[in-house]
Amino acid sequence: MTTTQPSQESEGTDRPGEAAGTAPVVARLTSVSVRRSTNEQVILDDVDWTVRAGEHWALLGANGAGKTTILRLVGAMMFPTTGTVEVLGHRLGRVDVRELRAAIGLVSSAQKVPPTADCHTVVLTGATGTVQPLWGKYDTDTRERAHALLAELQVKELADRPFGVCSGGQRARVLIARALMSDPSLLLLDEPFNALDLPSREDLIDSMRHLAGSRPELATVTVTHHLEELSPAIGHAVLLREGRVQALGPAEEVLTGERMTACFGRPVEVTRHAGRWLARSGLN
Repeated sequence: MTTTQPSQESEGTDRPGEAAGTAPVVARLTSVSVRRSTNEQVILDDVDWTVRAGEHWALLGANGAGKTTILRLVGAMMFPTTGTVEVLGHRLGRVDVRELRAAIGLVSSAQKVPPTADCHTVVLTGATGTVQPLWGKYDTDTRERAHALLAELQVKELADRPFGVCSGGQRARVLIARALMSDPSLLLLDEPFNALDLPSREDLIDSMRHLAGSRPELATVTVTHHLEELSPAIGHAVLLREGRVQALGPAEEVLTGERMTACFGRPVEVTRHAGRWLARSGLN
């Protein structure tokens, strides 16, 4: 199958023919492939992709398409088999990834969080990048910042509530607040809407829209299976199929029925209303 890629306006300014004045590059994958070491299975195949400051990207594709692998690459949690990965101005393999990870915000339902810790404490641990709190590291300003982030994510009333008794949507917003404690330039969200009911999903979408407006330089990458989970702030998208990029670029060019059908291998109808997307399986 021939890969179709709409023009990605955000290609780096250090390449020929690029427009001046574009935003700084936050992450870039160049000719990246990943193969499983045990059996040489191809996980990603020849991926080129650039994320710039202030851009909000969605990664979509069926299970096993390579979405989480891309997130792990730009999160400095793994290395490519071939090709280069640059994150926040550093090339993987030439930088201490522990320091680099501290400048990247990550939100995942798989994160280890003590369920008995109150939500303010959970957010505080984002300042030290630890599971358990390091109380000697948190001064008054750090504690106040944690409270301010809970308020920004519209969950300030949860400050004293144990994390484990919060709803799925509340926990997701607390984890986003935690990820923002290090003031990252890049925020990665790995299926943050997983298992959320409709009200919780809408609350989280509203928080992401607010975040995009209040932090214009922050770049985000969201892995999801469902167009309905995309915030109106999402301006770019990548479609992956069996480790290859099927399309990438502005969301309105990528998230079409034709391209979604090619990506998922069955007829898909796509509509958009008030900045929100809807996809459903079409008739054969």
